[in-house]
Amino acid sequence: MVKSRLIMRRFIGIMIGLMSIFALVLGYFYLPSLITSATKFSRLRAWFADPKSHPELSISAGTQCADAPFILPTTGYIGFGYGDSFRPTHRHQGLDIFGPDALNQTPVIAAYDGYLTRQESWLSTVIIRIPRDPLQPSRQIWAYYTHLADQNGNSFVSPQFPKGVTEKFVKAGTLLGYQGNYSGDPDSPVGMHLHFSIVQSNDDGTYKNELKIENTHDPNPYLGLVEKDGVWQCK
Repeated sequence: MVKSRLIMRRFIGIMIGLMSIFALVLGYFYLPSLITSATKFSRLRAWFADPKSHPELSISAGTQCADAPFILPTTGYIGFGYGDSFRPTHRHQGLDIFGPDALNQTPVIAAYDGYLTRQESWLSTVIIRIPRDPLQPSRQIWAYYTHLADQNGNSFVSPQFPKGVTEKFVKAGTLLGYQGNYSGDPDSPVGMHLHFSIVQSNDDGTYKNELKIENTHDPNPYLGLVEKDGVWQCK
């Protein structure tokens, strides 16, 4: 009996030691991103509460940062950037830009010349094909814009781009629509913003699945944005 108790105590001690090591490893890898996310959420709450009091957080639609090839696609605070992590193993595949106004008021514009497509099923999304990537002209890329609808799917996409439109040429600065909060679930809307990303092409010229970060490129070099003290701004 005494021997069994000793074995059990040793086993428990080993398990506690392993759990402590696991907690340290988990903290080492994920604690910095959790702290960063907490800071971002805190700034985002301040922005939502009173955007006009925080002009230092905002970018402006149509601005061209230094010699960047793209213009900025909307006005607002970049609450989540490329590669940000909301949870372990997740990495954000674009930029989330939260506007200062109410639904259907903050304009979204084309960041670069290209050919616009809106699939029949897309309530809040358009994608623009750019035949020659300005940063690497040998390849094609796609600029992806989404959340242009309210939580019930009432679209804020410009009437110029009805469902089913394909390969319609648009110039940089063309109005595409207005920021919304559509998530696909009326009972769980996202905060009002534009999600903007740069999507890679398949070999056949179609676009890859934007939901996977490995199918995207970092938008910041295209827009001329850098992170300064946790805030994305023009270089």
